[in-house]
Amino acid sequence: MFKPLPAFIGLRYAGAQRSDEDSAGLVSFISGLSMIGLILGVALMVIVMSVMNGFDRELRERILGIMPHATVYNTNPDINWTAVRDQVAAAEGITAAAEVWQVNGLAKNGLEVTPLLVQGVNPETIVNVSTIGDFLQPGSFDALTDNPAEPGIILGKGIADKLEIGVGEQLSVIVPQSASASGSGGGGRSAAQLAGFKVVDVFHSGTALDHSLAIVDWAQARTLAGGAGGAGVQMRMQDMLRSFSVFQSLLQQLPVEGYYGNDWTGTHGNLYQAIQMSRNLVSLLVFLIIAIAAFNVVSTLVMVVIDKHGDIAILRTMGASTKEILLTFVSQGALVGLIGVLVGGVLGVLGSLVVTDAVAGLESLFGIQFLKSDVYPVDYLPSELHWGDVALVVGAGFLLSLIATLYPALQASRVQPAAALRQDF
Repeated sequence: MFKPLPAFIGLRYAGAQRSDEDSAGLVSFISGLSMIGLILGVALMVIVMSVMNGFDRELRERILGIMPHATVYNTNPDINWTAVRDQVAAAEGITAAAEVWQVNGLAKNGLEVTPLLVQGVNPETIVNVSTIGDFLQPGSFDALTDNPAEPGIILGKGIADKLEIGVGEQLSVIVPQSASASGSGGGGRSAAQLAGFKVVDVFHSGTALDHSLAIVDWAQARTLAGGAGGAGVQMRMQDMLRSFSVFQSLLQQLPVEGYYGNDWTGTHGNLYQAIQMSRNLVSLLVFLIIAIAAFNVVSTLVMVVIDKHGDIAILRTMGASTKEILLTFVSQGALVGLIGVLVGGVLGVLGSLVVTDAVAGLESLFGIQFLKSDVYPVDYLPSELHWGDVALVVGAGFLLSLIATLYPALQASRVQPAAALRQDF
């Protein structure tokens, strides 16, 4: 006896057509909801994972591109930092090093005051460990020392906006007594250091550094420190994930006692962990949405089984085996799942590619800013599409859809022809 292929039957009747239009319409509606749920779940999952990948990329390439992977300090005023820099740069696992002098201070313009981290740099070496030059105008480093009587300073955009100051204007930097005298050894504390600077450039990196970082020449930072500590060497690692072990090994190699410091896991490690945890939690929530949508296929196929009792009985009387009935309904559920995850995957890829521009467009249209760099790591929504993530999400969604078809398919395969035909007539 001729037996149609189970897959052909499943696809042919995926719409659950029947003379009973109300029943067929209900089944088709539920089937459509299941497919829409899968599409939305898969698309959201791909977009969310791309956004989290974007935040991870911005931390590694933008924030840690500007800030060093590690910094070593020493309060000894007799340290030859040029020699230390060369020794650090030659250490295993380190690709570049640059001397730096860091001072915590206050910036004042009129009545506005804001804290900032002043970094004294050597323009010739800082570009080896930091990408800050990518956000500056050509010649900005040279402008720091063009006029010894009027030293220059480079500010982050957040600091400049808060102080309402622009390029070419004058700025006062104050280093409080506790900071300026921290290296004087206790007895008589010197007065707070005060210096005037000319703003030579304002950088906008789109990160939290815009609200805290200021750059001056090495000699000016040394004067601001007033004999206190703060001098050190910044470094860039070959593998940032191994920075802690490389840094600890370096401390043991340096000949003079008193060296200390930290790596990026101490300064930005919490941010990295927060991004990873957010990625996992949000991905789990969206994955549950996909799972719920996939298992909506169960209700769709249960309705189809009820609706098709008579047809199933006829197939059984024509010689269809239990396996063939099972495959018929599995193929129908697989069709719903396949269309859902494929369309969702395509929409997710398109969404990942345009989400950054779309959010920027909404911000411009409504005159609001969803992300601010003084609260979030960056002031825009980054996105980085990984095709491996797309394959994983689409594959997982389709697998869940197949699993969801098993129960109603088994129920259909157990339909008894005589009982079903008796109920149908």
